[in-house]
This record gives sequence, C-alpha cells and structure tokens, in this order.
Amino acid sequence: MSDAIKHECGISLIRLLKPLEYYQEKYGTAFYGVNKMYLMMEKQHNRGQDGAGFASIKLDMKAGERYMSRVRSIAQQPIQDIFAQINDRVNSAIKENPEYENNVALQKKHIPYIGEVLLGHVRYGTFGKNSIESVHPFLRQNNWMHRNLIVAGNFNMTNVDELFDNLIQIGQHPKEMADTVTVMEKIGHFLDDAVAKLYKEIKKEGFNKQEASPLIAERLNVAKILRRAAKNWDGGYTMAGLLGHGDAFVLRDPAGIRPAYYYKDDEVVVVASERPAIQTVFNIQFEDIKELDPGHAILVKKNGKTIIKEILEPTERKACSFERIYFSRGSDKEIYQERKELGKLIFPQILKCIDEDIKNTVFSYIPNTAETSFYGMVKEAQNYMNKKKEEQILSIGSKITKEELHEILDVRPRIEKVAIKDAKLRTFIAQDSGRDDLVAHVYDISYGSVKKGDNLVIIDDSIVRGTTLKKSILKILDRLHPKKIVVVSSAPQIRYPDCYGIDMAKLEDFIAFRAALELHKDRNTMHIVDDIYQKCLLQVDSHDKDVINYVKEFYLPFTATEISDKIGVLLSSTEINAEVQIIYQTISNLHKACPQNLGDWYFTGEYPTPGGNRVVNRAFINFYEGKNERAY
Repeated sequence: MSDAIKHECGISLIRLLKPLEYYQEKYGTAFYGVNKMYLMMEKQHNRGQDGAGFASIKLDMKAGERYMSRVRSIAQQPIQDIFAQINDRVNSAIKENPEYENNVALQKKHIPYIGEVLLGHVRYGTFGKNSIESVHPFLRQNNWMHRNLIVAGNFNMTNVDELFDNLIQIGQHPKEMADTVTVMEKIGHFLDDAVAKLYKEIKKEGFNKQEASPLIAERLNVAKILRRAAKNWDGGYTMAGLLGHGDAFVLRDPAGIRPAYYYKDDEVVVVASERPAIQTVFNIQFEDIKELDPGHAILVKKNGKTIIKEILEPTERKACSFERIYFSRGSDKEIYQERKELGKLIFPQILKCIDEDIKNTVFSYIPNTAETSFYGMVKEAQNYMNKKKEEQILSIGSKITKEELHEILDVRPRIEKVAIKDAKLRTFIAQDSGRDDLVAHVYDISYGSVKKGDNLVIIDDSIVRGTTLKKSILKILDRLHPKKIVVVSSAPQIRYPDCYGIDMAKLEDFIAFRAALELHKDRNTMHIVDDIYQKCLLQVDSHDKDVINYVKEFYLPFTATEISDKIGVLLSSTEINAEVQIIYQTISNLHKACPQNLGDWYFTGEYPTPGGNRVVNRAFINFYEGKNERAY
C-alpha cells in the first residue's frame, strides 16, 4: 500500500508440553521455546514495528522463586532489542555461574525468561501512542499465583466507555480509560472472583491453604471466566492471556474479525495471528494448522490438556478482508491465491480504460506488497492476448505466413519494474513545501521503461488517502511521458473508518470521502451533508443496537465510477501532463476473491458489531464540526 496505514499488532503464544530437559536433549537447548518465540515474532513483524513485548511463566516453581518474566521495547528494532536483552541476561548468568550451562534445573531456577509458557506481541504505535506503557503484554500482579494475569491482544473495543463504567460499578478504580486496561481488569475481576470461590469450596472440603493452591489450579474454569468477562465486549479481537500458575488461553471475537491460527502436537501448542509464521517456524504442513473459530477460545491447562471451547455465540462471520488484501503475509497459501484473484478480476476494467490497446501499454506495480495481485492481473492479460491471437490465426487460416505468425505471437503484455521505493526519507524539514519535496523522492523510476505515448498501468493494494500518489508517485511516473496513467486499486474504495484495530479512524482522511464531498459541492447537494449531521446528532445518546449508519447516505447520490473519476481529478495536478484515471475493485469481486473473509465495512459501511455504527456516525460529527480526533 503506497499510503502508510498501520495495523495495530500480532500475537504469538507457545506452550511447551514437555519438561525443559526434553528440549535440551532433543534440540540441544532448554531455550527452545524462547528461540521459537523470537522466530514467531520476526515472522510477524509486518504486523508491528514500533513496539514489542515478551512474557514467560515457569511451571511448578517453589515459593520465593521467580516464575514470571516480562520485557518490552520501543527501540528502533524492538524485537531484536528484546531478545538482545534476554541473551545478555542469559549469557551473564551463565558466565557468572558456569555450573548453570548444562544444568536445566539450575537454568530454570535462576535464569529469567526461560519457561514453558511464552507470550509474544508486536505492535504499531497508532494514534500517536507509542510509549513503553502502551506496549503489550500487560501484567496484573498479585501475591496469589493464580491471580497473576498477563494479557496481550490484537484488538480494539468500540465500547470502552461502557466497559469502564462496568468496572466502576463492580467497585474497581481503573487507572485509565483504555481498552487494554478495561479488558484486562474485566478478566482480572472474574479471575479473582473464581479463585476466591474455589478457595472457600476447597477449604470446606478440609484442605489447608497450601494444599488448596494446586487444587485451585486444577479446578479453575478459564472458559467460564472468559465468558463472564467478554459478555459485553464490542469489537474485533484475538485476546491472549497467561495465568500465573500456568493456564493459558487465546480468545477470538464472535464475528472472527481478527485472525487466529493454532497448531498442536505432543511437544507444543502454538497460536498466532498468521498461519505462515507457524508453518515456517515449526516446519509443518498447511493442513496441520487450524483456524480458531469465531467466538471460541483455545485453552491450555497447567497440566497441558488443551481444548477448544465456545465462549461467545458466533455471529455472522465477518473476518477482515483487509487482512487478505494487505496486512497479512502474502506467503500464506490461501492469501497468495486470493491476491492473485484480485488482480485477475479487475483486469476487464483495466482493458476498458486502455481501449484494449495492450500493445502500447506497460504494466507494473507499487509497492512491493502489490506484486502478487500484479501477477494475477498480468496472467489475465496473457489469457486475453492468447484468445486474441487464436482468433487472428484462425481467421487467416492455413494461408498464414511465418512472418504473419511471428507478428501475432510477438505481441504480449509489456511488464516493467517502473518504480522502486528508495530508502525511507525522514521529513526533518518543518515547512510543508520542504517536506513535500522530500516525499516526492520516496520512489525512483526506471527511465526508458515506458515509451512516449504509452499507457502506463500501475496496480496498488489499495488507495486510502492518496497522499503518496499525489505528492510523489504520479509526478515521477509522469516523467516517463506516458499518454495515460491508470492507477489500479486491488481493493474497493475505502469510505468508512475502521474501529477494530486498523489505523483508519477519520473520514476526511479518505480520498473517496473527499471526492464525494467535492461532488456534493459541484452538484449543490450540501444540504444532504447537513441532514446527515443532524441525523447523527439525534443518535448520540441511543443504545448501540438502535444506531443506524447514516453516513451511507453521503455516498448514495453517486456511482462508484463517478467517485473514482473525481478521485482522479483530486490526485492530478497541473504539473502532470498525462491523463490520470483511477480504478477500484468492485465489492462483488472482492467477495469472489476472498469468499471466507467477508468483513467489508471499510467499503460498505456494514459493520459487524453495533458499536461500529456509533463510531462511524461520531466520525461524521467530528468531520462536520472540524474536530481532528478519533471517533472511539
């Protein structure tokens, strides 16, 4: 995606099912789990490069021995920084105590971070929040082992205010109104309650306090705790947690908005936001990795027993399509095919734009993540050309000469690497004019790759804000002197904000919204904008389930083509000589390409939870009133 859009985070949970000595003997190190976690986090670094965190729990430690460790970082390379810190601690401990080196029992007793239960997290610092306090995992500490809670997630809640009020009503005093804090405290409250009740029950059975501890761990019903805690959550989430005594869980939202995959054998249970990370790190087959069903949790007890349990009743599946288009790694078998299909399905629109003149058209892509959809587009162009060649050859018949045959066969789609992204330039100049000049040099072009008078077709994953296109890409592409520049988005027009974990919160940021606004001004229909604002205001105090997304009415007067054409005008400038045309994927084709991920609220306004409608209306109010702030 040429526009910089940030995804909040990715998670990884690893539960070793054998004693650490087993991994020392088989793999040569008791730090097998730590090493695998490093790889899991690196393989998901596309999901977050502003901060990273790691936590571990050691099983069956004696009182007074450290059994929990956590390290977080917001360094420039946070994953490497975390594991450099871990390595330093490990190496220092072994250097100072050589007897630890080949003694797993001593390593576990004295060296932090080694353990059987591990949780990793990577994140982007969205909305300007990138302090160390914002980095997962979060820790809720208690002297009771069972009440210690470590939480990390890929999530965003739309109803933080409601969840915050719920905590106050049950007597808590949260330190801040943030979804991470409210979620953790909600789980923590019901965890405390469950542990206290179990202790009373076990005490009545005649056990003393020390005897009660292992029985609490055995009987603790994590599924019930999650069911009670998540009852009022409205959002998209994959929530991972560790309890101090060793239980672990990962819970996915009922609509399956955020992704979660898992694998289990007799050595390990692993859960992650992305399937290829598990497949690569553990060298296993695609078919062996399962998707965690929406509304379900994978629960691993201290004794290693693993079950999948329904926590919340699943709703209509609305798994995020943006995961497939852009955010998830394209090395996933299914995502790779889906992205190729997106390129294939949009080709007929491209063909129309270039008047079927493939001979005088160059095909390329920006940025590198659009390469897969580019392959699908080019393959379809080749199929089209093959049909044309067949028709030409058959029309001439047996009288065709060798020269005529070669002339027909030599026509093929022209593929070039037209633009190359340069090293990221830091916009240290404060003035807008100076900063724009820097942005204009983010990409270099391959001079000579396009002939004067050619059409130039460039495919992108999606066009969200259009800023990089306007300030950089179109200007440098115009230096190649094409007759026409066709910018193709493999995704439909992004019209509505996300509220489930992707950094797209304000309507006026979207080029599609700005284009529709200009169309309203052109056609003297700004009264519609005023009416939508009044309707949104009337719903401010309504319950989420009763709220209607009135922002849909903002786009109703216009066809998708009219909005795309206006986007082309907005992104062009007098400096550009070539004709500029913008093409977006249709929503129906998106669904064809990604049939299992129908979460399309960015494009349609069909939010999968009631809180989404409230958020989009609030975003419109903020736009109308000129407030530059989040809607949730």
